[in-house]
Amino acid sequence: MRNGGQLLVESLIGLGARKAFGVPGESYLAVLDALHDTRGQLDYVLCRHEGGAAFMAAAWGKLTGEPGLCMVTRGPGATNAAIGVHTAMQDSVPMILLVGQVATHMKGREAFQELDYRAVFGSMAKWVTEIDEVERLPELISRAWTTAVSGRPGPVVIALPEDMLTAQTDAAPLTAPLRIAEPAPDAAALADLHAALAAAQRPVILYGGCTWTPEGAGALQRFAGASDIPVVSVFRYQDQVDNDAPVFCGEAGVGMVPWVRRLLEEADVILAINARFGENSTGGYTVMQVPAPRQKLLHVHASTEELGKIYRPALALQAGPNAFATALEALGPVSGPWGGWRAEGRAAYEAGFDLPDQPSPVDMGRVCALLERRLPEDAIVTNGAGNFAIWPNKQMRYGPKARLLAPQSGAMGYGIPAAIAAKVAHPERCVVCFAGDGDFQMTGQELASAAQAGAQPIVLVLNNGIYGTIRAHQERHYPGRVSGTEMVSPDFVALAKAYGFHAERVERTEGFEAAFERAMEAPGGALLELVVSAEALTPRQSLSQIRAQGEAAQRAPE
Repeated sequence: MRNGGQLLVESLIGLGARKAFGVPGESYLAVLDALHDTRGQLDYVLCRHEGGAAFMAAAWGKLTGEPGLCMVTRGPGATNAAIGVHTAMQDSVPMILLVGQVATHMKGREAFQELDYRAVFGSMAKWVTEIDEVERLPELISRAWTTAVSGRPGPVVIALPEDMLTAQTDAAPLTAPLRIAEPAPDAAALADLHAALAAAQRPVILYGGCTWTPEGAGALQRFAGASDIPVVSVFRYQDQVDNDAPVFCGEAGVGMVPWVRRLLEEADVILAINARFGENSTGGYTVMQVPAPRQKLLHVHASTEELGKIYRPALALQAGPNAFATALEALGPVSGPWGGWRAEGRAAYEAGFDLPDQPSPVDMGRVCALLERRLPEDAIVTNGAGNFAIWPNKQMRYGPKARLLAPQSGAMGYGIPAAIAAKVAHPERCVVCFAGDGDFQMTGQELASAAQAGAQPIVLVLNNGIYGTIRAHQERHYPGRVSGTEMVSPDFVALAKAYGFHAERVERTEGFEAAFERAMEAPGGALLELVVSAEALTPRQSLSQIRAQGEAAQRAPE
């Protein structure tokens, strides 16, 4: 006999779970008690805020392909964790949020911290359920794990009434991991797709998603390389293909760069693999017409729910990305008159790294160039949201062993928890987090979680004293009328030292290299505060230029 908490924990271990991120609560004490005996098998990473814990779980899912586990208490704990659930959904990454719930006999009375989780998370997660009968725990946990990792991966939310967790049962826990094979492409449809590529004048491959294996990504890159077809990633997934490959031409994301837009708009055939067609990767749904694109769209996805959801494809093929890429490579390369067009796209991508000097005490263009040279080939880079994210997302290249963890949801505060999750998963790897001064203050308290877990990354805080993205929009639409975007921040160096981190303030570009070397050598993590001017808001347009542009637009006749 065992109680529900023990049955849950033993089943998670049986499925292959290794880490859980959470904030404790009295509503799931039986689970915490069961975790007392699983150290070294299933470890509980104690966090300081449920939003940070949920971000860590979402980042774990993105990095490993396994469901990231987050455990929080009912009511406020669950609503605090909602940001991570939303991020996991938009990123298409596997995650399971386990939430304590009021006892079954109290439900429906608005008991202390009671929520209807199906109503709260129904539009935010792949599946939401509540387990009222302890005997059904193994069944529903297995279903949750399967749902999280299959098709288009995503988050699952499970409510756990506290009396169910303490109930005794003789039900057996799960004892074996799930093995879910990717759907393979239909042979006839694959042949038609191959023929459509061969008949193209200007084909483009647009890929996305976190479910790529090294073998699958390698097969895709080899096919594209042998066929000389330009490859573009969706928003914040450029790390899945070697950015130094001649066919890689950039990322279709926020502030879509002109050459990527041109490639997509001028293409006559777009092979989209594992892509959900988000707003940012379609230029606000303008690079392809909704619902029937001018380009011939060949859409490959493991989930039938994504095929035809927004765009009507000329050919829809249900297949996992790795199974598809392997089968496509086996058919052999295609050839056509697009080599020069691909070369133009690649040349434009490479030219994008040639930046003017930035009007800032610390020039982030030079910092990124140095990091590219200095970081190990398997480095993991993370960031949250803000204009500062341009630097790791647009001005750094990722080799075949490097990873980028960044939120498609545009969630501020993701970078630090993601970096901690990366260090928990790979303590031996170099993990660097880019954070703006506002972004840092969303989840900076998780540095305490990092210190306790022995998972301290290097954090670069770009301090320009403003909420940069909103300030840019403000100056563009309401030039000179600054409201709510200037901030007073703490002493970041003193704060980081209080958490046990090595910390320095870098006031000039020339001081960054030596400071970063010291950060690399620091055994307990490091934080470097980089003094960045608000003028250097984007690599090629200053804040003053954005304001002048806004003023000119206001003066222009209707």
